[in-house]
Amino acid sequence: GPGGQTSSTEPGLLPGETVVREGKAAILFPSANEVFYNPVQEFNRDLTCAVITEFAREQLAQRGIRILVPGEKDRVVVRLSEEKNGTEDQEASEQPEKEQQKEEEDDKKEFITASVGERCEQGLRVLEGLAASGLRSVRFALEVPGLKSITANDYSAKAAALISRNAQHNNVSHILQASQRDASMVMYEARGKKERYDVIDLDPYGSPSPFLDAAVQAVSEGGLLCITCTDMAVMAGNSGETCYSKYGSMSIKSRYCHEMALRIILHSLDQRAAVYQRYIEPLLSVSVDFYIRVFVRVKTGQAVVKNSASKHALLYNCVGCGAFHLQRMGKKMSQGKHMKYSAATGPPVGPNCEHCRQRHQLGGPIWAEPIHDMKFVQKVLGAVSVNPTRFRTSKRIEGVLSMVTEELQDVPLYYVLDHLSSTVHCNTPPMLQFRSALLHAGYRVSLSHACKNAVKTDAPAGVLWDIIRCWEKSNPVKRERLSETSPAHRILSAEPALQACFEIREDANPQSRKRHLTRFQENPQANWGPKARAKAGWVILLMLFC
Repeated sequence: GPGGQTSSTEPGLLPGETVVREGKAAILFPSANEVFYNPVQEFNRDLTCAVITEFAREQLAQRGIRILVPGEKDRVVVRLSEEKNGTEDQEASEQPEKEQQKEEEDDKKEFITASVGERCEQGLRVLEGLAASGLRSVRFALEVPGLKSITANDYSAKAAALISRNAQHNNVSHILQASQRDASMVMYEARGKKERYDVIDLDPYGSPSPFLDAAVQAVSEGGLLCITCTDMAVMAGNSGETCYSKYGSMSIKSRYCHEMALRIILHSLDQRAAVYQRYIEPLLSVSVDFYIRVFVRVKTGQAVVKNSASKHALLYNCVGCGAFHLQRMGKKMSQGKHMKYSAATGPPVGPNCEHCRQRHQLGGPIWAEPIHDMKFVQKVLGAVSVNPTRFRTSKRIEGVLSMVTEELQDVPLYYVLDHLSSTVHCNTPPMLQFRSALLHAGYRVSLSHACKNAVKTDAPAGVLWDIIRCWEKSNPVKRERLSETSPAHRILSAEPALQACFEIREDANPQSRKRHLTRFQENPQANWGPKARAKAGWVILLMLFC
């Protein structure tokens, strides 16, 4: 049934217990809130199942094992340019083995297959460090093929007892082990090459920072770390000093704070991994609702770790107009076969902003490299879009991942269009016209999944202000109202060096916007979860009759 459904008439219930159904799992909960069920996180759990499935598909293929995912008819090959035509024939899609192509029959001879709910001897070992009721781990056992074992750990005795009951209730005790220990100790004891976990999922209440040192050591070579942060106030600039103590990075209040939060946790992970000659490769980093979630691979290699300084950057953010500049922590130059490392030179800004003459705030260091692996994201997106009934939040996963695939990979952070226009007090240009102006000027531009009106671009701030100056000429601002020292006055009193062209270009409108995908969460309501938007016609009828 649909996620988050509760009932209290299930066989095997103790007095005062309810059952929550999500994905393929039926989870026993003490009524009230003793062990916390959060329906808003269903998207996080669905996405995690989708990501671990693709990770398992890759890893197990190398071991000669083919995973069988319920609802998949064939090996997934997806070209995003093609639209799906209608829903697939249900019968066929539930029998992945029968509908094989001829060449697959030949492949099958060498392939062992792995199905959901069965223990795969050469499969992945998974640890959920802070498992509460065990919901997430039970879902892995029932929905992700190719797992050898899952350890669901929680420090609370009540939680550990509940995890055991939920493993039995869902008939997955042969894969899922409950554990009642300090999460860091579980990981520290698994640092040996043979004991390490292939996947470690940390979803704490609040900050994961106390567990990161152990996690980067206890994950296997090329293994997957899945980490949630819900301490968004700290990471988004409300208390930079607290953020520094947890993550070694100063957060600052800014329009790009959601992406900056992703780059702060990635900075912290890479820095802690580097201590052990390890480094991270981010696969997918998302900011959704009130939390952020990162999926990273961890690898070992002293030579690559030497690049670490040049992957991180300080951030100068102008308090007046929001222009920002990155300053890498180190410099690397290739000389033939060798890399030469040196100190970075800077700073990239003068004492005052060149556009509005106000001062800069210093933030970071943050991770300044790509935050997603596009090939991997395409695989996850492809698998979810050809198998839409697998998850209740499929539509939203598709929307978010489509936007992720459109993001400029090599451009950290973004500007926000309505902030640019409100800085100079003029009305906001339509997004398509503004993006077109950037394209006409020879720059690249994209949206960001992390913020609704984001402008992610390789154009320097000066070009953005020039485009705004040109826009203001046909949408004039009353100059006499502006104080001489205001950013608005200082920006508008300079003449644009560029003649902006606002003629709309076809390539200014990205696919995800054209296809009206569910890209952003609607505001919280009583039972908050991704839902279809009401059709405009109905709204008008309701207004007439209510």
